[in-house]
Amino acid sequence: MDEVRWLTPDQLRAWIRLEAVVELLPTVLDSQLQRDSSLTHFEYVVLAKLSESPDQVLRMTALAATTNSTLPRLSHVVSRLESRGFVERMPCPGDRRATNAHLTDEGRAKVVAAAPGHVATVREHVIDLLSDEQVEQLDGIMAALLQKLDPSNTLRILP
Repeated sequence: MDEVRWLTPDQLRAWIRLEAVVELLPTVLDSQLQRDSSLTHFEYVVLAKLSESPDQVLRMTALAATTNSTLPRLSHVVSRLESRGFVERMPCPGDRRATNAHLTDEGRAKVVAAAPGHVATVREHVIDLLSDEQVEQLDGIMAALLQKLDPSNTLRILP
């Protein structure tokens, strides 16, 4: 049996801090979006991904992949967004078995209105706490982690 490579005290401290940020940051983002825009963070991400797509349309399977969601979870969220007039589902013209999600004008207006508050929260809780050098280091660290966690770039992170 291979011997366990235990973390050094410095590595353990860094890991515990990363774990804490991974747990706490989603709640901060979700709270701000709920309060200011009546959206969950995941709903915002779905609207944002659609707004960045050509013709503001994505296949549901592609949208699930790029939001790191299961198709059932995404379908449930898209149903909620549909009921609010932000998204509409339509058959995929090239494949009758597939369904597309399309961002409506109301959905586009919603994500555009929500973006400034979201960016302000990201700045307040992450970006503005770091120097330019630390932001560059953070980018490099996240790129290294994503290379292992998402080697095929499913989330379509910018290069």
